[in-house]
Amino acid sequence: MFDYDIVIVGFGPTGSTLANLLALSNISTCIIEREDSLYNLPRAVHFDDEVMRVFQTIGIANTLRKYLIINRGTKFIDKNGQILLDWPRPRSNTINGWNASYRFHQPDLERILRRRVRNKKFIDVFENAELQNITDQGSNVKTTFKNLKNRNLKTVISKYVVGCDGARSLTRELMNVSMESLGFKQTWIVIDMILNLQERSLPDRTIQYCNLERPMTYCRNVGRRRRWEFAVLPGENPQDFLLPQAIWSYLERWISPTEANLERQAVYTFKSEIAETWRKGRLLLAGDSAHLMPPFMGQGMCAGIRDVSNLAWKLSFCVWNGHSEELLESYQSERYSNVIEYIKTSNYMGDFVNTLESFQVSNTVFKKKDGTAEMKSIEPKLGFGLGDLQDPLRGKKFPNINLVDGSSFDQYFAVRPIILTNISIEKSEADFGNSVIFTKEKSDLDSILKKYAVNALLIRPDRYIMASLPINRSDDEKLFSDKEYDLLKFINAKKILLA
Repeated sequence: MFDYDIVIVGFGPTGSTLANLLALSNISTCIIEREDSLYNLPRAVHFDDEVMRVFQTIGIANTLRKYLIINRGTKFIDKNGQILLDWPRPRSNTINGWNASYRFHQPDLERILRRRVRNKKFIDVFENAELQNITDQGSNVKTTFKNLKNRNLKTVISKYVVGCDGARSLTRELMNVSMESLGFKQTWIVIDMILNLQERSLPDRTIQYCNLERPMTYCRNVGRRRRWEFAVLPGENPQDFLLPQAIWSYLERWISPTEANLERQAVYTFKSEIAETWRKGRLLLAGDSAHLMPPFMGQGMCAGIRDVSNLAWKLSFCVWNGHSEELLESYQSERYSNVIEYIKTSNYMGDFVNTLESFQVSNTVFKKKDGTAEMKSIEPKLGFGLGDLQDPLRGKKFPNINLVDGSSFDQYFAVRPIILTNISIEKSEADFGNSVIFTKEKSDLDSILKKYAVNALLIRPDRYIMASLPINRSDDEKLFSDKEYDLLKFINAKKILLA
């Protein structure tokens, strides 16, 4: 007997997004959160188009967008104000159907995510609750946590536990999983300000001040919020920089005490680390519990949202169709190489800001005619896992498109994979019911198949293409080979095909 399908440890953006994604499949969920209320000061300040698409999936995008500003990009400049590297972010929509980059205030996002979670009857949230122990019992997981007000213990039985409890994850500790260092570790001071006036002659985008003496970052955040970050050099005491007098002295070239109010000052140790394993049996890790990266790309929270987008539909399948080792094993294998690319690029950016040694921070940097360098955003594919690695479309994002009636095509595969095809499927060959979308019925989708030069696509709920059917099949051939047929049967959770 299970009390819940899933226990989530941590009610931050990663945990609350996971709960909202699971709710699409009516998964009963218990959320354990150590704090007694939402943390009302800024932390993460950026997310991208792929994350916004996830927020669209769970139904909060339109509510959230009024709290956002579109990020114009990042400039890397030297101490003389000369541009070394430009990373512009296009204001047009990307393949994911949204702008490439947004700035936000984390309490706004968390408030919206939590409100939607609390509206679900099959989700229970226990705040001011501290995880005590988790035991994988083979067919289930026993989780014990303590009410920090009355000190009472509560034990629940679930099918799975997901640790979304941050960099100091107790879930990870109880799983006895260690973190591997990927080479970057540096202490920085983070200062958040609120301007007294909306208009102020400060940059309207992120500026990375590359300086051997003291590198720093400026962020244009939502509304009147602005952020400065600067490195603490070896031998310096970080606490000395937290005194108001020291803060205003450091910021005097940009702003004075009469022009803004100090909202928050904090010491951060920026690290690049990754957990050796993200899953042990029925216990899993996501977000900062599984990986950490420097902030120079603004991808820390984004990586966690990508984790749970990958994981949620797989857990849902396991809950409704029985435990699948192959399916859950694909979670880390698919996400690992993707997040590693973001971590490495963030490391290179951090090294560049600190040392100015090379602006070749990724293979997307190119020289312009005027001699300056420009960078495009990286788009790493999924690692190996579900699907055939020889399929050139496998692991690529399927575009977020609107149908002729104005609705989003994403609604058709928010929970289950779908087949998109322009060829009728005989019932004797595959009876997948509503899981098949025919382009002859929705003719605006036919152009997608023509663009990819295929007759069919198998698309996952996390918007990645799992398999494609090439267009050069002879008329007398079966629509799907045995291997592809196995993939299509996966929609009914009967068989998993691993690379």
